[in-house]
Amino acid sequence: MIHFAWPWLLLLLPLPLLVYWLPKKNTRQTTAALVVPHIQVNNQVKAQYQQRKKTPLIIMSLCWLLTVLALSQPQWLGDAIDIPTQAREMMIAVDLSGSMQIEDMSLRGSAVNRLAMLKVVLGNFIERRVGDRLGLILFADDAYMQTPMTFDRQTVKQMLNESVLGLVGRKTAIGDAIALAVKRFDAKEQSNKVLLLLTDGQNTAGKISPEQALELAVAKNITIYSIGIGADVMIQQSLFGSRRVNPSSELDEETLTKLAEQTGGQYFRARNSQGMEQIYQLLDQLEPLEQEQQQMRPLTALFYWPLSLGLLLVFGYLCAVNISSIYRKTT
Repeated sequence: MIHFAWPWLLLLLPLPLLVYWLPKKNTRQTTAALVVPHIQVNNQVKAQYQQRKKTPLIIMSLCWLLTVLALSQPQWLGDAIDIPTQAREMMIAVDLSGSMQIEDMSLRGSAVNRLAMLKVVLGNFIERRVGDRLGLILFADDAYMQTPMTFDRQTVKQMLNESVLGLVGRKTAIGDAIALAVKRFDAKEQSNKVLLLLTDGQNTAGKISPEQALELAVAKNITIYSIGIGADVMIQQSLFGSRRVNPSSELDEETLTKLAEQTGGQYFRARNSQGMEQIYQLLDQLEPLEQEQQQMRPLTALFYWPLSLGLLLVFGYLCAVNISSIYRKTT
């Protein structure tokens, strides 16, 4: 059905008639100094003159009608659509510190760094979260809100794919990332408030320590699922041959476990892309938030139709007048 956003503007339609019917000011008739003799005009010429006089009035009336219709904002009100009600609200905090460039991960048979693997596997996880509200935090020296809570999963995935190492520094501010999530969740009264924290190191920067951030998360009933990223063994080549090293020696699993357990969550260890995928499958089993059923009716703006038609009428009339004037001059 057609719906007008500002229907009261339709009251302006008779305004030209009111102006036309206003009493005219009385003026004295003055006797012309020069008397022009009366010229007999035949009926055909008189009819053409009357027609030319009425045409602009009709055009102006139609333009006024179309302009008022456009100003009243006509809209097409579509059928009601149910909005998904069973959804989870999850903030995803991704570590962009310098250690995320270590190439100890394997993806499709090729060695890649930790961030490249995370983008692919986490991107698939985001794609599966149909109906969920997701947000994205990037942290290193500081924590930044890259994407606020939204149902637009494609935007969240795009922002993740566009993230680069060194974008927010080289260190790791785990406490600041948790505190920022707490701040963003604070306005949500009825929410499961889940924070997915992905890091490969320990807290080395930031204004808030993980312990302080943990107190805030517990006070706000935020559940933290922490994921430690990094392989246990990596073959490192040098001039003296190859040697086995532990690329995850700086991973603070004790703190990550404490953050998860004291908030009712769980700590996971991702040593490769297969392990990361299994972790996300477990996270898919989180209970959704029960909300009241909501509906929306899509609105499609129609104001440009009467507006375009009015402009075409004016343009067509002006073209016709110019052509007629040129024709009379040539004849």
